[in-house]
Amino acid sequence: MIEVLAAQMRSEWTKLRTVRSTKWTIVATVVIGVGVSALAMGEVQAHWATMGPPTRAGFDPTRVSLTAAFFCQLVLGVLGVLVMSAEYGTGTIRATFSALARRPLVVAAKVAVFGLLALVVGEAVTFVSFFAGQAMITAPVPHATLATPGALRAVVGTGLYLCVIALFGLGLATLLRHTAGAISAFVGVLLVLPIIVAALPSSVQNDAGRFMPLQMGRALMDPRPGPHLFAPWTGFFVLVGYTAAVLGVAVVLLVRRDA
Repeated sequence: MIEVLAAQMRSEWTKLRTVRSTKWTIVATVVIGVGVSALAMGEVQAHWATMGPPTRAGFDPTRVSLTAAFFCQLVLGVLGVLVMSAEYGTGTIRATFSALARRPLVVAAKVAVFGLLALVVGEAVTFVSFFAGQAMITAPVPHATLATPGALRAVVGTGLYLCVIALFGLGLATLLRHTAGAISAFVGVLLVLPIIVAALPSSVQNDAGRFMPLQMGRALMDPRPGPHLFAPWTGFFVLVGYTAAVLGVAVVLLVRRDA
């Protein structure tokens, strides 16, 4: 089985790296991540002298330098959707299942290959964004290093978050088998659902809001997470559980349904 999985992983890597959308998505993630972080920190540097004391006191250089993660998660999530849904759209999924009848192994290979790619890209973008953001500020604006309390955890955790949220998109595509539907579901869970929760009474917001993937990501990328949120790593493992559950249901239905 290991040899079969390894062969399928090589096949998935070939498909992934030869598709034009993969390259452009990675480029977009890097440009957005580094560019937005540099712009955000440059804006702080330019207006620091006119900021009021409360604004200065609330400024966190690590959190601001990772601002672009909110945009990068959308890009990587859409790529995760396309990794699976594109094969359904073109009909090549039938050839994939014909070559390997064990459908769970196909999904496992996609998760392993794409997950590793998303992890490398996510961590690279967050580290480069962090250093680029810190390079944009000078005294008297406070800056951070990886030795600053909570900074290394925030940078590493944000990269892990981007990886898991990208796999969540892949899981939705496996479940729904349709690009537009999976992207709509992904955006709905990530962005629309928190807006709905925000319209509820504050007591419900605090209890339900912490279970939103977006809030889990915010807790990870903030060295000083606010109240009413899970602890950073607790929220991360809850998000991993969400992703595993979606993938598990998708695999069960994948085995039972026709291609």
